Amino acid sequence: MPQNLSRRGMLFLLGAGSAGLAMGPGAAKASRKAGLAAIAKQAGLLYGASAGGEIFDDPAYRQLYVDETAIITTDVALKFDWIRPRREVWDFARADRLLAFAQNNALALRGHTLIWNENAPGWLKTLSAREIRRVFDHHIDKVTTRYAGKLHSWDVVNEPFWPGHGKPGGYRDGPWYEAMGAGYVERAFARAAAADPAVKLVLNEAHTERNDAVGKAIRTSMLHLVDQLLDAGAPLHAIGLQGHLQPGKPYDDGVFADFLWQIDARGLDIYITEFDINDDIYAGSPAERDQRTALRGYTFLQHILAVPALRMIVNWQLADPYS
Repeated sequence: MPQNLSRRGMLFLLGAGSAGLAMGPGAAKASRKAGLAAIAKQAGLLYGASAGGEIFDDPAYRQLYVDETAIITTDVALKFDWIRPRREVWDFARADRLLAFAQNNALALRGHTLIWNENAPGWLKTLSAREIRRVFDHHIDKVTTRYAGKLHSWDVVNEPFWPGHGKPGGYRDGPWYEAMGAGYVERAFARAAAADPAVKLVLNEAHTERNDAVGKAIRTSMLHLVDQLLDAGAPLHAIGLQGHLQPGKPYDDGVFADFLWQIDARGLDIYITEFDINDDIYAGSPAERDQRTALRGYTFLQHILAVPALRMIVNWQLADPYS
């Protein structure tokens, strides 16, 4: 590989390679030789994918993570409802197994996610606001302390905005928001930092890639929230933008890149945390659909790679059957 290959050129290979991996082990043979994590590292980027229990059931799929990634994001293993299906239950078995796999293979691990209004189990919704606040604090303290010093980063708050819920500022509704209002976000970051001062703390959001009313509203709300957190001195280190490219939604990759530049100007790192492409609208053979998927990925990456704050690209899983 030429030593002067540009960051953009390297990520062309990354985008094409990711599309190949999306079709499974057979399609991944050519890209595996290059090693996507190694290519990304030369471009100054950390590359990885989310993973769940399927990597322990499928040896070939598990090997893809060893060959191609440098970092893993927990899929569901650290989500509130999976850890705490009942109030008296704390189930860390899935997360501990992923952590052991990552450590045994010299891979970094990202925690996803401490707080999200969409995944509240039924028992949480029956509690008073006072009790919800107590559960909130105890959950963050216990989980971040358990994994302190072992994770690269935490998605501390996931998807804080959803304009369709009609809340002031476009916030997503749910038990955390109902009990604490928008202040739950800053509260979560403060508690996570107190439990693990070394881990990188991330605000993770979806839909910002879209250039429709939803995407525009969430981009505006995100920048406002970021400014509030920074002004308050909150321990915010990076912004996670998911990167789920969906058929039938309007996109303007240049506008999205401009949004990244605005985050860059605020001195924060940027992670693309759940990058995938839904190819349902593409006609033709699997090979033809792969080509169109790779081109869509390349076009998206081409626009955002010039932003210096972009530090990480994580695919949501590595093969279609598991995405």
